[in-house]
Order: sequence, then C-alpha cells, then structure tokens
Amino acid sequence: MSTQPATIVQRLWNYCNVLRDDGVSYGDYVEQLTYLLFLKMADEQEQELGKTSAIPAELGWRSLLRLDGEALETQYRYILASLGTGSGLIPVIFRKAQNKIQDPAKLRRLIDLIDGEVWIGLDMDVKGEIYEGLLEKNAQDIKSGAGQYFTPRPLIKAMVDVMRPAPGQTICDPAAGTGGFLLAAHDYIKGHHTLDREQWGHLRHRALHGWEIVDSAARLCVMNLYLHGIGANGGQGGEMGGETPPLRSPIRVADSLAADPGDRFDIVLTNPPFGKKSSVTFVNEDGEARRESQVIVRDDFWTSTSNKQLNFVQHIKTILKINGRAAVVVPDNVLFEGGAGETVRRKLLHECDVHTLLRLPTGIFYAQGVKANVLFFDRRPASETPWTKELWIYDLRTNRDFSLKQNPLTRADLDEFVACYHPENRHEREATWSEAESQGRWRAYGIDELTARDKVNLDIFWLRDESLEDSTNLPEPDALAAEIVEDLQAALEQFAAIAEDLGA
Repeated sequence: MSTQPATIVQRLWNYCNVLRDDGVSYGDYVEQLTYLLFLKMADEQEQELGKTSAIPAELGWRSLLRLDGEALETQYRYILASLGTGSGLIPVIFRKAQNKIQDPAKLRRLIDLIDGEVWIGLDMDVKGEIYEGLLEKNAQDIKSGAGQYFTPRPLIKAMVDVMRPAPGQTICDPAAGTGGFLLAAHDYIKGHHTLDREQWGHLRHRALHGWEIVDSAARLCVMNLYLHGIGANGGQGGEMGGETPPLRSPIRVADSLAADPGDRFDIVLTNPPFGKKSSVTFVNEDGEARRESQVIVRDDFWTSTSNKQLNFVQHIKTILKINGRAAVVVPDNVLFEGGAGETVRRKLLHECDVHTLLRLPTGIFYAQGVKANVLFFDRRPASETPWTKELWIYDLRTNRDFSLKQNPLTRADLDEFVACYHPENRHEREATWSEAESQGRWRAYGIDELTARDKVNLDIFWLRDESLEDSTNLPEPDALAAEIVEDLQAALEQFAAIAEDLGA
C-alpha cells in the first residue's frame, strides 16, 4: 500500500462504497476502521518494537487473522464488547462499540486491507493526516449529520494562529467533536517552539483536555489525537505503553455543561454544537411523546436558560483561569437575543475583556442555515468597572460568498483578519475602516457604544451589501437559492424553539 496519505485515504474509502450496499453508512465505516486500526497498531507495537501491549492476546489483532466466516464475526463482536469496559483511553474508543459489517467475508477483506500496511512505519503526521482525511470524507456526507462535529480546518487554524498557545499551557475544548481545535493547538506549539523533554511530555500527556457528550464523536476524537501521539501512553514508555496506569484519555465522555468540573485552563478553543435549545423527550400517561426545555441551573452561571450556546459561554468563563483566554464560535442569536442573552452579554463585557469579534460568512459549515461568529475574550479578576474597553469587529461575511464545493473557505481568506488581530500585541491594532475607507472590514466600538445599544446587541455591521443595491451583481441562482433555504431553515428552527417553549 502507498504511504501517500491521499492514496491511503482513497483506497480505504473506496471500500466503503462496497459496504454501502450492505447498509453500512460512512460514519459506521469510519468507526469500524477506528477499532481495527487501533488493534493493528497495538499489535505492531508489540511485535515490531517489543512493547507490552495494553490489549490481551485473546482480544488482539492476531486473534482475528486466523479466522473466517461466523467465527471471525463472533470473535470481533467479543473484542468490541470486552474492550469497552473500564477506564482510560481504550474504553473511550470501544465504548458501546458494535459490529456494523454483517458480511464476514467483507469484514475479512477490510482486515486484510489494514493488515497490508505497516502502520507503525508511518510518521505520526502521516497517520494523523490519513485519519483526518477519513473524518473529512465522513463530514461531507450531510445525511449522516457528521458535519456537526467538523469545524472548517482553515477557520480552526486561523483561530489558533491568533491565540498562539505556548508550551506549558493547558488547552481545553468543552465540545471537542473530532478534536480539530486540540490538534491544531498541539501542532502550533510543536511547530513554533523548540521543546525540551519536560515540555514534550506536558504537550503529549497533560496539555490537552476535552469533553464530548456523543460516544461516536468521542471515539473518533480520541483516535484522532492518538494517531498524532497525544495521550498515547500516559507518560509510560512507548506509544502504547502498558495498562498500569491506564492509557490516559484526553477526552471525557460526558456533558460538559452538567457541572463545574473544577479544572481551570489557560486557553479554551471551541465550537459548541449548533441548535438553540436544550431539551429532553418524555412519554406522558397517554403515551404521547413530549419535549420539554431543559434549563441548566448552576451557581457559577449568571443566569439560567435552555439556550445551549449561552450556557456554553457561561461555562467557558467558569473554566478559564484568571487571565485565561477564549475563542468560541457562536451563532448570531448569542449576539442579539434578549432576556438571558442580554444578561450574559452585560456580564461578559463587565467581567471579561471581550476584545474581538469575527463575523463569519455563510456557506462554510456542513450544517445548513448557520450564521456564526468567533468571539474572543479574556477572563479577568473581579472589578467594579467593566474590563472590556473596546470591541474590535472584523466582517468576513458581507460581500463574501463561500460554498463547500465551488468556493470553499481557505486559510488565505483569513490572512487579513489574522494581520488585523495583531497577535504580537493586540493593543497596537489599526482600523481599516474610516469615513474615507467606508468598506474597511475592521473597526472598533467602545464600551459605552456597546452598552448603549438596545439589549447590548453585538450583532453589528456597517458595510454596504453590494448585492442588494446592484441587481446586475446578484449571486448565481444556485447560490441565491441555497441562501434562501438556509434562511428558511434557520427561521423554522427558531419557530420550533418558540413552539417548544409554549408546549405546542
């Protein structure tokens, strides 16, 4: 098998098309690859490097190689069930694991495909790139909903580039998805600093932390990190290490909003799940399914609300160290919603230095109907006066058209924002907007201007939308139709949330 990442991804992915005929989805396929790849690499660590495997021989890769037919399927199911118990990294990967490949002959073929490559011989970056490629392929399958766990990598890179994580710092993503933010932070530190042994150990085993509530996303995230050498051995020996102590998982499978974890971090980088309301479904005495808004009540929160994004903003403030820094993707409603939204914004402006807002264009997320922003803020000690002095806003949305296929977002599209952010010293920023340069995308608003706005509305824009004024410069019909669909979907979600609250 070729060691070119794209070639390996394509070869593995082509086999998924065969399995689709048996009803195996893209997401299911990536999960099966995750289980088998981990087993194969654990075996290679033992056979090629003489490392003590964390996986017992009766549950290992070689127990699959000598079997076919029903016996192979039975053994595979036994392995999945057995490795999903206990604590540490391995149970996170195999938690609630199931065999989705019903034809033993096709399972045999997939095992042979993986066995044909010596994975340990591949560089960490190559292995990680292969897996990232598979995750991106999976995210492109809109029907599977996998895109909700996949933030555009160019956006992640730009956010990390301006945040500049450093050796010794702790970085957290409370909605980790497939681990894009944590990986980007890891790669930034590795690429911009010469690390000593202690710093390397900290980066691999103690720097990165995440929460993920969905089992399938958590296992993909842990495997993604593992293939990049993160959390691989809990500081014990080689990549796989031993099971004493258990291989450390950088990801906790839990609802990060449930409670204050007690941990505090230097940096939070995250894109909390889209969707406005938290709710639970129950069946009443008449057998009817009903949904009720789930209001999260925590002593450390400024206000109680069922709005997940507002709760994540409050949670992020809690888990930041004093002077800790955050960059969080939020939908537009977080910027303008009244009630709890206004309370959160006022408190955030007062207790934190909310210094930067990046207005994101539409068409860059796999989820439809998303109008989002990146909010940057630093936590500060208690103060009688607001810590926020001015909010700098960069508008990447107005007069910019992106789509996932025809015109995808690239890192170069964010170069001007990164330059304007001035990460070397953000107190030396210069606006690109002025009365003379009315189309400049970068300008600041003082705290008095912000708090004087109705409901402290931070959904601020000033650029003239050229497409609305020039009928000859309208977007292509397909782009226009897509935007209309997105707006309608967003409106329907809001109406559904209102109906939910009213008990309809």
